[in-house]
Amino acid sequence: MARITLSCLFPGSWSCTLPSASLFSRQRLLTLVLALVVLILFLVAAVEWHRWSLSAIKDRQFEKYLARVGDLEATDTENPRLSYGIVVDCGSSGSRVFVYFWPQHNGNPHDLLDIKQMRDRNSKPVVKKIKPGISTMASTPAKASDYMEPLLSFAAEYVPASKHKETPLYILCTAGMRFLPESQQSAILQDLLKDIPLEFDFIFSESHAEVISGKQEGVYAWISINFVLGRFDHIEDEDDAVVAVTIGTEKDALIRRRTVGVIDMGGGSLQIAYEVPSSVTFTSPEQEEAAKALLAEFNLGCDLQHTGHVYRVYVTTFLGFGGNFARQRYEDMVYNKTVTKNRLLDQHIGVNQDAPYMDPCLPVGATTTVEKSSQTIYLRGKGDWDACRQQLEPLLLKSNDSFAHLNGVYHSPIDFTNSEFYGFSEFFYCTEDVLRMGGRYNSFKFAKAAKDYCSMTWTALSDRYKHGLYSSHADEHRVKYQCFKSAWMYQVLHDGFHFPHDYTNLKTAQLVYDREVQWTLGAILFKTRFLPLRDIHQDSLRSVHVSSLRFAFVYNHYLFFACILVVLLSIVLYTLRLRRIHRRQARSSAMDLLWMEEATPLDPEQRLLN
Repeated sequence: MARITLSCLFPGSWSCTLPSASLFSRQRLLTLVLALVVLILFLVAAVEWHRWSLSAIKDRQFEKYLARVGDLEATDTENPRLSYGIVVDCGSSGSRVFVYFWPQHNGNPHDLLDIKQMRDRNSKPVVKKIKPGISTMASTPAKASDYMEPLLSFAAEYVPASKHKETPLYILCTAGMRFLPESQQSAILQDLLKDIPLEFDFIFSESHAEVISGKQEGVYAWISINFVLGRFDHIEDEDDAVVAVTIGTEKDALIRRRTVGVIDMGGGSLQIAYEVPSSVTFTSPEQEEAAKALLAEFNLGCDLQHTGHVYRVYVTTFLGFGGNFARQRYEDMVYNKTVTKNRLLDQHIGVNQDAPYMDPCLPVGATTTVEKSSQTIYLRGKGDWDACRQQLEPLLLKSNDSFAHLNGVYHSPIDFTNSEFYGFSEFFYCTEDVLRMGGRYNSFKFAKAAKDYCSMTWTALSDRYKHGLYSSHADEHRVKYQCFKSAWMYQVLHDGFHFPHDYTNLKTAQLVYDREVQWTLGAILFKTRFLPLRDIHQDSLRSVHVSSLRFAFVYNHYLFFACILVVLLSIVLYTLRLRRIHRRQARSSAMDLLWMEEATPLDPEQRLLN
């Protein structure tokens, strides 16, 4: 409260003083105003920081979107800063050539090359396929280069002529060549190494032509998927899924983006590949030896001293576990069991259409036959999905140990609480073509939909198919054997690989960002991983300049907050100083007031005498 003091020195003379109270009020008002200003500054800074963070995230997302859109545009072959690479996939039924390109490396040794598939003027991928496979040249290896000539000529037309001498060429052979004797493999490869450099100027040395193993192919496919998904990029957002990785004998775990596992079920085989982030412990020397053949550890970075891109991947292929081959194995099992039971019990199940074997893995009323050894077994569907799953159990060929590994093969543990998988081929067809449930996998919804489908009559399913109610990719074979394949996929996933039924991080897909991803992308990414060293040495000065700019940009916000703290400290010190001055003035006023109260006024006569 302000206090007003009145003093009377002479009769009829009044004096009013308001020194200390009004000064103190002004100090408090000034302090309040300064506090409000600082509070407003804090609020503005917080809002701007939040807006900047959201803007940065949106900008990165928009840049990623533009990059994906750019991947689908025609390649600018007039750009002299682009480099090119060629990969030929020599498969069992044919060979395909893929042309890739990449811009100059950004100079950061921790970043990979930004490799993309080349596209022609119509924005279509530059790919060419020929048949049959190169393994048919086994008896005439001298014609292997003639076989390859159409593919290389096709690639040479798209790669600028000025870039031919610096464009690497890789010829990688898979399934068909693996079954040939080593001598025949060598004869074919030697002919390619001898004749191709005579006609084409591509970089093509002895290490550029090889027969790769199923393990290598699986690793390349894993690299391709994760590269396209951006899982080899650095952590940018707080929402990025991360994983702690232990590498070699290092004690400190490396925190980086979580990669995705890949499960691919084709017609004849099944393949799985996923990262094993933690060091693996083994229960026996035999298990350790088996695991070494299935675990691949490699460095995708250009500098072997940096471990930021060292990955430990489990990869294996299960021959005979594909959807179509599994159906053949199932029919063989049904045939053998039926024939044996008929002979032992003197029965006639399946010998004619009037007494067919009731197959739980076919829709109700659907019929088929199994012919073997000049004998035919007739099958008719009864549409019992759960019974079908039980009958498929022996076909998993699980081991007898506590882990019950699929096909008796060692299986590295999976952390289902922090992992993510993509299912391709049959996983996508089973969920999407008929059931229309592709994408995020939900085992409970899938099981219910599969049961409902199996329990329908073959007549009703055929009618739906004829009216186009299923995917355009679904044919009559898919409609007929969907019941079996959905049960087989379910058993492999949950009983073979032990995926929990409540696992929610599995996505079934055919394309990634609207494009088909080939293992050849992973192959050229791995093969060219040391090329960035050339650009790093050329652009070392530029990279230092860019790093300094990034440093200044990041720390501008911290400088802003430091300035606010300095202002706050100044306000506090100024307030303390004002209070000290106020106390001194208050003491001085009190002394003056006391002196005036104790002073004795002079008598008028005494004043006259003086």
